Amino acid sequence: MCQTLFSIPPTLFGIPVFGFGLLLGVWVLVSLVIMVWLVRKQGFNADTWGYVPILVVVAVVIVWLLPLLEKEGGLPIRGYGAMMLLAVLAATGLAAWRAKRLGLDPEMIFSLAIWVFVPGIIVARLFYVVEYWSKDYWPIYKDPENGGLGPLLGAMINVTEGGLVVYGSLFGATLGLILFVRKHRLPLLALCDLVAPSIMLGLAIGRIGCLLNGCCFGGPCNLAWAVTFPPEAPAYQSQIMRGQLYGFAIPADPGAVPEVRSVVPGSPAEEAGLQPGDQLADIVGCGTTTADDAHRALLYFYDKEKPVPIELADGRSITLPPPVVRPRSLPVHPTQLYSSINALLICLLLLAYDPFHRRDGELIALMLTLYAIGRFLLEIIRTDETGFLGTGLTISQNISLVVLVAAIALWFTILRQPPRLLFVDMAKGKPPGGR
Repeated sequence: MCQTLFSIPPTLFGIPVFGFGLLLGVWVLVSLVIMVWLVRKQGFNADTWGYVPILVVVAVVIVWLLPLLEKEGGLPIRGYGAMMLLAVLAATGLAAWRAKRLGLDPEMIFSLAIWVFVPGIIVARLFYVVEYWSKDYWPIYKDPENGGLGPLLGAMINVTEGGLVVYGSLFGATLGLILFVRKHRLPLLALCDLVAPSIMLGLAIGRIGCLLNGCCFGGPCNLAWAVTFPPEAPAYQSQIMRGQLYGFAIPADPGAVPEVRSVVPGSPAEEAGLQPGDQLADIVGCGTTTADDAHRALLYFYDKEKPVPIELADGRSITLPPPVVRPRSLPVHPTQLYSSINALLICLLLLAYDPFHRRDGELIALMLTLYAIGRFLLEIIRTDETGFLGTGLTISQNISLVVLVAAIALWFTILRQPPRLLFVDMAKGKPPGGR
């Protein structure tokens, strides 16, 4: 885990870097160079003007957003954000290389990258904010001292520290892709096949950012390749709130009944008399009616290093001894690496299958099929997401099932069509109608 790689100082040579400062000046010059190059190449057409909103958005980010993200000592460059940027560059480079091999203009891919990246990030963040609204964002707004709309908006748009849902990015990117296809009148399935390996390559790199950030963690395990996290990591905090650092476990779902699911033999919890099936009626002084109440109470007593007095639903009273504060979390599955390896293998498989596919849409259908299955299975050992709508499955598992059904329907549609690869036909000078 390495959340912060380094920090950019707030001033350079006595001049502010962010806001109306040096960075904005550099971006204005870069924007002018881009526009001059586009005008000389293609004139003042609609495609040239299409770049203006993107350049303006980046300028607004420099002026308004970056100052909000500044910390003491400057703007921290997060490992998560750096890997996300590397993922975008690598994915775009792979797609441009494959486009050039098909005889297509790689600049089309660079333009497409902007169209899919911006809505992909927005929708991925929207998914995350909605999923964790009650836990992470509503309390910020309601904070009597430092809350309000400003801090809430700052927290909602701060993606450099993590907080993106992969399926949200896929949906957002798909929306951008469809708009790009309609604008430039390109074959949708052929373009999807072109970018499918890039999506998986970007995800493989992006998941390394999740490991650096400490999010998307797995459950405890004793495997040789298990990883541990420091106290500030989400995995460590989750283990406190679920009671795992005391030697027992209650549900992660905030709205669940605070029932003891398991007790570690020989742990302080077992020695205090806690048993599987016990229900926490009250953690004295905090009140306990839901698992969320228990989470907050256990975190409070752990931070204070105090004994935990518990009233059980059967009338018994027990007291857990003061916790022994651990320097690291319990070992957990490195699900971030599992996800990265899974995405990389899918990317390589798509590239290997590419010369053999005969119909547009086969690569994207294969990608959706394999990713949906892999993500569903990986969610089994991830513990950072809770059940969704009483299904017993996480929101990502539910979406995986929907994606898998959509992929099967796509396969059914594709395989009923005659063999046809539009980009290959266009490169050979054939009309787009087929072979």
